[in-house]
Amino acid sequence: MSEYIEIVTRGTSVEIHIDRPGKKNALTGAMYAAMAGAMAAAEANPAVRSILFAGKGEAFCAGNDLQDFLTSPLDETSPVLRFLAALTKNTKALIAAVQGHCVGIGATLLLHCDHVVAAETAGLQFNFVKIALVPEAASSLLLPRAAGRLKAAEIMLLGDPVPAREALAIGLVSKVVANGEQLEAARAFADRLSAHAPQALRATRALLRSETEGIAARMAEENAVFRNQLRSAEFKECVAAFMQKRPPDFAKG
Repeated sequence: MSEYIEIVTRGTSVEIHIDRPGKKNALTGAMYAAMAGAMAAAEANPAVRSILFAGKGEAFCAGNDLQDFLTSPLDETSPVLRFLAALTKNTKALIAAVQGHCVGIGATLLLHCDHVVAAETAGLQFNFVKIALVPEAASSLLLPRAAGRLKAAEIMLLGDPVPAREALAIGLVSKVVANGEQLEAARAFADRLSAHAPQALRATRALLRSETEGIAARMAEENAVFRNQLRSAEFKECVAAFMQKRPPDFAKG
């Protein structure tokens, strides 16, 4: 684990706090390894519904620690790639509470999230070209999907910060709140997810991210998942709770 990553379990949510404010939460290999490990543990825990990312101090994450990056080989065992793989393999809802600088991986991480709460101070910056690099974390695919090809080209090729309100308007964040309120707003979203059926939650998230093209093909995929849910214990619990006029109980995950 890294001294700069704090893992907090709060109800059904695992919170990953980046705690290196003196370096604007720039990430080292050890920090990537700690986050990848926390995500793997959360993925293996059926009681966990969501993973929430947050940063301590004035910035969410200023991207990679470039000095650390220069001295660390980027190969198949790299902590960076393990973290990126964890993002793609994860089935839990991903939530982020962001403020200040969201640069490089601090911005591309958000494209993998299901809910992003941004403080007014937040600015997303995909600055890869500015430092003679190229996009990562599948951002060259995900950013055009969210913002459109032309806007994504402007954002990527110029590398200028995208202020919180603009990020909201083009679909890169879910909600903008006053500075300092982003973590509680993100936690409120996580709390609402905790009341939902876990299997249905994971299945719906997977459908939203499915690569299946075409209405008929997607409908067939949905129908298969729907039939499975009809046979699930959690659906039976929902029906019983409705008939008995009580909240459903999914405590067993």
